[in-house]
Amino acid sequence: MYTMLVHGGAGSIPEDKAQAHLEGAKEAVKAGAEILKSGGSAMDAVEAAIKVMEDNPTFNSGTGSVLTFEGEVEMDAAIAYGPNLDFGAVAGVKNIRHPISLARLVMEKTDHVLLAGQGANDFAKLMGFEYHDPVTPQRKAQWEKYRQEFMNGNYKDWPKLRELFKEHPEFLHGTVGAVAIDSHGETAAATSTGGVFLKLLGRVGDTPIPGAGTYATIEGAASSTGLGEGMMRILFTKTALDFLRDGLDAQHAAEAAINYLDNFVGTDAGIIIVDRNGNVGIHHNTPNMTWAYLKDGMNEISCGI
Repeated sequence: MYTMLVHGGAGSIPEDKAQAHLEGAKEAVKAGAEILKSGGSAMDAVEAAIKVMEDNPTFNSGTGSVLTFEGEVEMDAAIAYGPNLDFGAVAGVKNIRHPISLARLVMEKTDHVLLAGQGANDFAKLMGFEYHDPVTPQRKAQWEKYRQEFMNGNYKDWPKLRELFKEHPEFLHGTVGAVAIDSHGETAAATSTGGVFLKLLGRVGDTPIPGAGTYATIEGAASSTGLGEGMMRILFTKTALDFLRDGLDAQHAAEAAINYLDNFVGTDAGIIIVDRNGNVGIHHNTPNMTWAYLKDGMNEISCGI
C-alpha cells in the first residue's frame, strides 16, 4: 500500500494558468510515486515530488519564487518524518535550487530543527549546494508592477496584509506541498515556498514551523498552503493530525481543520492530508487549490484545481 499526494498552492488561479498547474502537480506525483512503487521511502518520495515543483516556475517555490519588497527571493522549506517526529527546516534561504533538500540535510546532518538566513546559506555551501538564481523575468515584472503601485499609495494598509490579498488573491497560489505513506506504513510531509509577494525582508511563514505548515506523525502527514500568519497561530497541520488521532479519516480531518481555522482566525488556506490507512484529505477555503494524487491500485493520477 502507498499513497502520494501533492498540492500546488491555494488562492485564485487564472484559467489560462490552470493547465500548467495541473500538469506540474501530476509530474510531481509521478516522481514521488515511482519511488513508492519500487518500495522506496515516503521521505524520498516527498522530497522528489517537491524538487519537481521547485524546478517548475509555475509554482511559488524554488525557481519562480515571489520577490520580497526589496526585490529579493527568500525561501522557506520543511520536511517531516512521521514515525519519530523528525523535522528539518530552513527559512529565508537565498540562491539555492532546492530548499527542500537543504531542509532534509538539516534533519539528517545536524542536531537542529530549523536554520535561518545567512546561517542556513552557510550550511548550504558546506553541504555543496551551488549558487542558483531563482528569479524569473515574470516574477521580476510582477514585482516591479506591484511595488510601484504600493509606492504610489494604492496600498494604504501595509500592516494589514490581508487587505492586499483580498484585492489580489492570486498572490496566494504558491506554496507547494507533498505528503505520502509508503509500503512500510511510514509517513512523511514536505513543503516549500517563496513566501508572499512584497513581504518584508526576514518574514518567515508557516512552512518551516513544526505543526504550522508541515507535520507528520504515526497517524498521518499534512502540508498546508495559504497565508501563514494565521496558520501559525493555531498550528494548523498539527491540529489537522490531532483530528486523525481523535478518529477522523483524512478527508474529514482536512475539513475539520479548515473549519477550525475559519472559526478562530479566518485565514485563506488549503491543506492536504494522508492518514495511516492511505486515505487522502483535500480541502481549502479559497477559490482554487491545485492537487493531485496516486494510490496503490490506481491506473491514473487523480487531480483537480
